[in-house]
Amino acid sequence: MSVVQSSSPRLRFAAEVVRWTLILTPMAVAVGSACALFLWALEMATNLRYAHPWLLYLLPVAGFLIGLIYLWKGQPAEGGNNLILEQIHEPGGGVPLRMAPFVLVATVLTHLFGGSAGREGTAVQMGGSLASGVGKLFRLGDADVRILLMAGIAAGFGAVFGTPLAGAVFALEVLTIGRIQYAALVPCLAASLIADYTCRAWGIHHTAYSIGYMAGIAHVAFDPVMLAKVAVAAVAFGLISRVFAEGNHILGGFLKKHIRFAPLRPLIGGVAVIALVFLFDTRDYLGLGVTSPDPHGVSIVSLFGPDIHPWAWALKLLFTVVTLSAGYKGGEVTPLFFIGAALGNALAPILGVPVDLLAALGFVAVFAGAANTPLACTLMGVELFGGTHAVYIAAACWIAYLCSGHSGIYLSQRIAVPKAPDAALAVNATLRDARALRPAAWPPARRDE
Repeated sequence: MSVVQSSSPRLRFAAEVVRWTLILTPMAVAVGSACALFLWALEMATNLRYAHPWLLYLLPVAGFLIGLIYLWKGQPAEGGNNLILEQIHEPGGGVPLRMAPFVLVATVLTHLFGGSAGREGTAVQMGGSLASGVGKLFRLGDADVRILLMAGIAAGFGAVFGTPLAGAVFALEVLTIGRIQYAALVPCLAASLIADYTCRAWGIHHTAYSIGYMAGIAHVAFDPVMLAKVAVAAVAFGLISRVFAEGNHILGGFLKKHIRFAPLRPLIGGVAVIALVFLFDTRDYLGLGVTSPDPHGVSIVSLFGPDIHPWAWALKLLFTVVTLSAGYKGGEVTPLFFIGAALGNALAPILGVPVDLLAALGFVAVFAGAANTPLACTLMGVELFGGTHAVYIAAACWIAYLCSGHSGIYLSQRIAVPKAPDAALAVNATLRDARALRPAAWPPARRDE
């Protein structure tokens, strides 16, 4: 009898492993395949826009159609990443399955016609949507659905960027500032690895980045003087991440307050993007910005080179804030990569730091400050750029995180450990709550942001 009793917990554990394997594997394969389709469609749309520049002039029309579709059939999918975070914190109505095709099509249209947006939001929303659908299929309880949604986030993030470790930790870290959700550690890692492998198996290739400075050394680089310079740059990275987040919330809130008919917002935003193209006489800040058809154009890849672009970060920030706050789809992360790399590029000669090193640090650190995910961004930096500069990567991400304050691109994030003492913050307050407490937060954050 004692043998049976002692073995029963092991049998239950084995049964749980089998059950979660049967649930997670098809979900992660589906998310990885969806990300592969999305990345392929995104590349086709980008190449088509490069070949036919006149497509930019249809951006307002595309924006109006996107707004109309979401108004007609897209509720509550319009909530995007914040809806997924809210459903993990407090499971309720679930994440609608239609979110996946809606956001995929809307993002491809945004990039086809020249909107400055990213791709992480689409991947995360597809992951959350498909995970929610699997949860309903298997009739899982709230606790299991919560873990499955986190695994869906990990799968989408890991597959779309080719960074499975960062994807797993991002899903654990993004929910609550200052607290890691270890309960879903293994499911998130498994889902991210499977989704990334599936995406690559479809023939998808991710952009390769490298830091030439001190390349090939067999140990982790560390120099106190260099670290001090990195710390100074990291303060700037954190402040710019806050400017980006607040710019999105302020302009988005303004448009929602004064333009009640939702499809008109992206129409007006599209006209504004076209006006910016003519005002600054450049198309370098449209779309993802990873590469450029112009060999002399500014792109994330070119920002690692020797040429200095002092104001590229500000222009990409402006183009992206106008695009996303108006209601176009895609996400903020790849534009944040661009902004961070461009700011690093601009600061490098001032601080006397190699351009490729500081561009790489800005690449991950601005995202760390805006998303409040310094650990995930540290791992992303190591996955993308190698471990040689892990100390500098970690320092940049953590300092940027602290300097961004209680702001961020995901207003449904909760605050478990405040970055600075704040007696006015309630237990488990959200960034939306923190922002509403600030006198300068105008207009106040809306529930649908």
